[in-house]
Amino acid sequence: MTSIPYRRPSRQASRQASQDPRNEILVHMNHYIGIDVGTGSARACIIDEKGDIVGLASENIGLWQPQTGYYEQSTSDIWRCICISVQRAISQHNIDPSTVKGIGFDATCSLAVFSSETDEPVSVTGPHFDTDRNVILWLDHRPVDETEKINSTNHNLLRYVGGKMSIEMEIPKVLWLKNNMPKEVFDDCKFYDLADALTHIATGNEKRSFCSVVCKQAYVPVGVDGSVKGWQEDFLEEIGLKDLVDDGFKRMGGVDGVNGDYLSAGELVGTLCEKAASELGLPAGIAIGSGVIDAYAGWIGTVGAKVQLAPDQLSSEVAKNDKSQAFTRLAAVAGTSTCHLAMSPGPVFVPGVWGPYRDTILPGYWMAEGGQSATGELLKHVIETHPAFNQATSVAESYHTNIYDYLNEHLKEMALEQQAPTISYLGRHFFFYGDLWGNRSPIADPNMKGSAIGLSSDKSVDGLALYYYATLEFIALQTKQIVKTMNDAGHEITSIFMSGSQCQNDILVKLIASACEMPVLIPRYVHAAVCHGAAMLGAKAASADSQGKTEDLWDIMDRMSKPGKKIVPSENKKELALLKVKYDVFLEQCYNQQKYRSLVDQAVGTW
Repeated sequence: MTSIPYRRPSRQASRQASQDPRNEILVHMNHYIGIDVGTGSARACIIDEKGDIVGLASENIGLWQPQTGYYEQSTSDIWRCICISVQRAISQHNIDPSTVKGIGFDATCSLAVFSSETDEPVSVTGPHFDTDRNVILWLDHRPVDETEKINSTNHNLLRYVGGKMSIEMEIPKVLWLKNNMPKEVFDDCKFYDLADALTHIATGNEKRSFCSVVCKQAYVPVGVDGSVKGWQEDFLEEIGLKDLVDDGFKRMGGVDGVNGDYLSAGELVGTLCEKAASELGLPAGIAIGSGVIDAYAGWIGTVGAKVQLAPDQLSSEVAKNDKSQAFTRLAAVAGTSTCHLAMSPGPVFVPGVWGPYRDTILPGYWMAEGGQSATGELLKHVIETHPAFNQATSVAESYHTNIYDYLNEHLKEMALEQQAPTISYLGRHFFFYGDLWGNRSPIADPNMKGSAIGLSSDKSVDGLALYYYATLEFIALQTKQIVKTMNDAGHEITSIFMSGSQCQNDILVKLIASACEMPVLIPRYVHAAVCHGAAMLGAKAASADSQGKTEDLWDIMDRMSKPGKKIVPSENKKELALLKVKYDVFLEQCYNQQKYRSLVDQAVGTW
């Protein structure tokens, strides 16, 4: 791994910082760093003891697609980008590195592979497995046959993944590697969730997080459903991964309390080792918190905010903010895909929703995770494949804005020009179903595709804007489907706390509030809610006493979270009625697609 030397701020910059009264305060305050590794970039977020963001920087990471459906990354490249981001955030914002007391990591739910013998990255790129790319990204859909084989077992474990294991999960990808790697290479592999891989690089410690354990989806908490070791030995043997059972599941992280240690979010993993400290430009010995999947960091960074949700109460009143509030708040972490997370005091089983998982965030509590496989990626695809894309991009650039903001404004202008009562009225006869990358929740069908009713021959920017609006509407209606499915199963969701890039889209956020008929909360740090949550993990790790006991994470969230902006459903009764009808059509498009596929398969058989 290439060492990146710390670039100390120049004497002139240091002198200017010391003369700035704002920085006089900063040098006397402790700081915590959150590192967020998303699909496309690594970000470093620095917060102070109050939870205020005082530094933020990012660096794009490499993504390779060797063939259709395959997506790969490299932990060496990711770590390089983390180092650049941390150094940049420290130097650009004049933070004294000695004031950094804790670091937390989050990352996508991706599989990272290392050598058990040398601890070096192992290539996941077939057929020769000779690259430095050792990460199979969550988005990768290569293990089609492996996923079908796993789901055909109908094992009890599948209850904890919504009834079916998703092709996006890590166990199917491990099985694919076994089926495609040379035996001697696979036999040397050990497997991490990406967030755990990064904490391992930072500390040299093999401790794992409960969040990453459930990420691999072959684990049931000890004491639940008769589980003794956590890892399900019979399940792994049945699907052909007996190799991982040998030596006490050591290649997966071992058995908790026997030959492995599993921690809830932010608990002390260890401290920053000398090598990693040198590369990051930080002092060694900084506390490192147990990492989480990026969506879970979004939950941490949003749902702890004190906000008044009830419409009959004044917004100036202090909101109740104990842990029970979390049970009614759905975190929607919306980027390339969207994850929907809800916490409950007991296990709630929901068809097509991953979980329930115990101990991942707060010990003793359960998390459920629904999701949409493609939302940001879907919007990008719809826009870029339309004939008017180049024209719209050119106009957007002339106004010095991005394509999404431009299309939002164009829709508003169209509504004015056509004297439409609402933007939704413009798309009233266009019905778009957008599972182009399969369905994650709630029907858990990777074979789902898209469909459209009401297509026209319009190749203009107006036509693009309507197609774009229909895609926003689809995202909102599918969110309603997921929320309703979760509530029907026993959750009590009454509000949505949204984070990620899409919460900046005012039309989309209003559509979600109106379709779901509940308020949507946008965080104070609209650009950084996920890495803000990761930084709170660093604060928790830094709170460890001499016995390693840390402050309760909810108390940290309560103290460091910031109130955001509340978006309420539309008050236009006709618009709400329109969205209800569109939802009925949406459901027909969803289930009729499965029906049509079944009819065709029955007709042609194995032809």
